[in-house]
Amino acid sequence: MFQIDPWLSLGVFLSTAATDAVYVMFNAAVSSKRRVPAATWSSVWYLLSAFAVISYTKNWVYVGFAAAGSWVGAFLTLTLLSRSPKLAGGSRTP
Repeated sequence: MFQIDPWLSLGVFLSTAATDAVYVMFNAAVSSKRRVPAATWSSVWYLLSAFAVISYTKNWVYVGFAAAGSWVGAFLTLTLLSRSPKLAGGSRTP
């Protein structure tokens, strides 16, 4: 018979709720082209997704690499978007 661990279920529920809340904050920061908040929210987003990384690798150290990669990826992407109006979907007027 399939048995559900109530603590794990609660952890997954809270983690998912927090992940979605952080995702909304990340998107708000990206929409307003705020690099540091976007990169930070992205990093937190990956930290909250740590259940999956730990489940597959059985080693929590990889979570740090995922969070760091997320931060750098968001920061560099927003840096590129803020410097290139063509990529950002807008145009700059002199």
